[in-house]
Amino acid sequence: MDVVQMLQRQFIDYMNSLYSEYYLDDQFNQLQKLADESSPDFVIEVVTLFFQDSEKLLENLSKALEQPVVDFNQVANHAHQFKGSSSSIGAHRVKNQCVKFRAYCEEKNREGCLACLQELQQEYIVLKKKFEILFQLEQDIVQKGGIVPTKD
Repeated sequence: MDVVQMLQRQFIDYMNSLYSEYYLDDQFNQLQKLADESSPDFVIEVVTLFFQDSEKLLENLSKALEQPVVDFNQVANHAHQFKGSSSSIGAHRVKNQCVKFRAYCEEKNREGCLACLQELQQEYIVLKKKFEILFQLEQDIVQKGGIVPTKD
């Protein structure tokens, strides 16, 4: 097995783990199918935008929950926006955390929201690291002259 084949195998195994551990769902597969020769960096660009937007949303959620009187509608709107953007890239665990977040907002449960925010931040950090590893594997395959495998 040459280096490219080894990297491709590693990539496939890593992708499978992201799906089996529910970090990603089929929406990410759909996103990958939108990339082509004219926009080979499409997925990286979309995911990068997701992380940029997510930083702002996490900051907005944190600030909103720090207020003396929490506007739970505002918090729910931020969580809903985060849910939508995470859904669009197939970030399954982040999306599910946003669903829980909104439930706490409906209950007007500040402590639940604060705990959920911590969990959401943790899921976000883990997801970001996993994408960094994934994109590095892709880059290594391409640099060695290989083709990045796709999920059927």
